[in-house]
Amino acid sequence: MTSDNGDDHVASDFLDRFTIDEVECLVPDLAGIARGKILPAQKFLKGMRETGLRIPEQIFIQTVTGDYGENDGVTSPATIDVYLKPDVQTMRRVPWYEDPTAQVICDAHYFDGSPVEIAPRRTLQRVLELFRARGWTPVVAPELEFFLVDVNTDPDYPLEPPIGRSGRRETARQSYGVDAVNEFDPLFEEVYDFCEAQGIDIDTLTHESGAAQMEMNFNHGNPLELADQTFLFKRTVRETAMRHKVYATFMAKPMENEPGSSMHIHQSVLDSTTGRNLFANSHNGENSELFLSYIAGLQKYLPAVMPLLAPNVNSYRRLMRHSDAPINTHWGLDNRTVGFRVPVSGADSRRVENRCAGADCNPYLAMAASLACGYLGMVEELEPTKPVEGSGYRLAHTLPRTLYDALHRFSRSSGLKRVLGEDLVQVVTSVKDAELEAYQRVISSWEREHLLLNV
Repeated sequence: MTSDNGDDHVASDFLDRFTIDEVECLVPDLAGIARGKILPAQKFLKGMRETGLRIPEQIFIQTVTGDYGENDGVTSPATIDVYLKPDVQTMRRVPWYEDPTAQVICDAHYFDGSPVEIAPRRTLQRVLELFRARGWTPVVAPELEFFLVDVNTDPDYPLEPPIGRSGRRETARQSYGVDAVNEFDPLFEEVYDFCEAQGIDIDTLTHESGAAQMEMNFNHGNPLELADQTFLFKRTVRETAMRHKVYATFMAKPMENEPGSSMHIHQSVLDSTTGRNLFANSHNGENSELFLSYIAGLQKYLPAVMPLLAPNVNSYRRLMRHSDAPINTHWGLDNRTVGFRVPVSGADSRRVENRCAGADCNPYLAMAASLACGYLGMVEELEPTKPVEGSGYRLAHTLPRTLYDALHRFSRSSGLKRVLGEDLVQVVTSVKDAELEAYQRVISSWEREHLLLNV
C-alpha cells in the first residue's frame, strides 16, 4: 500500500510552506490518548510513499495504564505492524513548539489496504458510512467541560483549584461567572490563539458550576471533523495549562465535592441532497417522526453503549442524582435533568442534546456511539416515551451504575454489534475488563480510613 499522489503533494507543499522540521503522526487509541511517531519532515514524506509509517496493531488493545487486554481473538496473537495513512486534511502546525513542527491525524490500515476496524477513528467513519448510504448527513456540536487544578504529583493527595490572578483559590460556585474565568485570562487567551492556529473551531467559553471548572463549546459541523478537533483540543488545553503551571483535567469526576465534567453532544440529521433538517416537518416545523425515532433509538440503545460514553471506573461517579448529570434515558423539552434534552429551536436548528457522555470519553467513539443509537432508532422506526416535564431525578436510575454493569450490557447488544462492528465490541470489552482487574487491586484511602480499625 502506498500513499495517494495527491496526498503526497499536499503534505509536501504544507511542509515547504511552513518550513517544517518534524512531523507528529497521531493516532487516537481506545482511551483517546495520542499514540504515534515523531519523524523528520523528509522521513515522513518518504514513509508516506513507501508505507514506512508503521505502528504495532496492539496499540488498539492497550489499556489506559499501558498494559494490554487478554488475547481477544481479534488482533493477531503475534505483534503485527499496521500502516498509518496520514489524513492530510488534518495537517496543522503545532503552535506551542519553538521549532517548526506539524501534526497530522492518521488512519490505520493493513498492508492490503483494508482499514483496521478496531481503530476508534475508523469506528466513527463506519457509522457515518451507514448514514451516507441512507441519504442522511449527521451534524454534531460537542460541549466539553474540564477543570483547572493545581499541579499534583502525588496521586494520593486530593486535587485543589489553582490560584488565579487574585492570589486566591476559588471556593464558591461561580456558574457563568465572567470574573471567575478572567482569573485565568492569560491561559485562555493562549488557548484561543493555539486553537486558531490549528483551525479548531471553538465558540463560547463559560465557567461551569465547579470550582475552576470551565466549558468550551464547538460550532456545529461534520462529526469526523469535530471529533478531530475535540481530540486536538484536549491535547491543546493540557499543554497550555502546563505552560501556565497548572493542570487541566478531563476526568469525569476529579474532585469529590464538585460536579463532574461532561461532553454533551448536540446532534441533528440533514437530507444529504437538499440540506434540510430532517428532525422537523417541512410543512409546520414540528418534530418529525424521524426525529422521534432518533430519540427512541437513544433511549433503547444508549444504556448498552455506555462503555464508549463513560469508559472509566471514575466515569460513573459523575452519573449521580442531583449532580448536573443524567441518571436515566428520559427526554424533555429544554430539560437539563434528563438524558436527552431538546433545546427550544426553530425547524432549521432542531436537535437533541445527549447529556450522558463524560469529558473523559474518546470523542470518536462517543460520537460514533451516540449516532449509532439514533441511527438504529430511525431504521427500526422506534417510538419514544412521552417527554418528561419537571425533574428527571424523581424517576428511576436506569443508566448503568458501574463499568461492570455497562460492559455486561455492551457485550450483549446485537444491534450495536451490527453497527459498530463485533470486533470493536470485543476489543473494548477485553480492554475494559483488564482495567477493571487492575483497579480492583488498588486499596483506596476511603477503605483505609473507615475499615482499617473499625471492622
